[in-house]
Amino acid sequence: MAGQFSAPAAAEPEIRIARPQKSASAADFVSRLLVMQTILGAEQFAVLRLSGQGLPSARKLALSLHNWASDVEGNARLLLEAYGQTMLAHLEASMLPLIWEGAGDSQFIEAAADPFVARLPARLLPWSGMAFPVRLGAHGNGYVLFLGTFIAPAADLIIDMHMKSCQVLIDMLAGEERKLAPSASLSEREIACLQMAGDGCISEAIAEKMGLSVHTVNAYLGTATTKLDAVNRIQAIAKAIRLGYIT
Repeated sequence: MAGQFSAPAAAEPEIRIARPQKSASAADFVSRLLVMQTILGAEQFAVLRLSGQGLPSARKLALSLHNWASDVEGNARLLLEAYGQTMLAHLEASMLPLIWEGAGDSQFIEAAADPFVARLPARLLPWSGMAFPVRLGAHGNGYVLFLGTFIAPAADLIIDMHMKSCQVLIDMLAGEERKLAPSASLSEREIACLQMAGDGCISEAIAEKMGLSVHTVNAYLGTATTKLDAVNRIQAIAKAIRLGYIT
């Protein structure tokens, strides 16, 4: 029912996420989001990222990327005052996209899509909107939002845009981690050893495939682990995947 926030009883659709792409620039993310905006029939996009750890009072959503032409601070304040706390709570509990109707005569979404979304109270903002929640663990959580006067995607498009929104935040996080990584990049042999270790090969099998000694393979894996600031080989493999070094 419009004006009330309640999660639908239907099961949430599965969102399958690909591994991160190579690091991208802000312009690349803007281009991808503009394409998504056009497909949805929206007029603006915004990305909110979660900051703060520990107690709920320390957590907040902050504007990370947008294409608002003017009054950016005012728009962000309106959005967060209207729905910020509800969006924070929703991010902890559900992956259903959020929708709301803006002020005026605009109609936001067709009833056929309702089982795949959760409605927020209407008429609190000048524009209608859809917010796709993204949870990536301890870092990278947030929302990708699309705003406009009339947005009415079909159910399959909602699922596709949710998947693409998750991928955008995954790639943003990967780029940030790459910038924070040690300046010494991984060598080709370190990457090759990590790739085979990630594929399940033990050091002896990697040594045989690469024509190296087991000691040398372990040395490459050790230096790669150090460069990635990981505590062990398993964490190094996971981080190398996240940063786009291996697949």
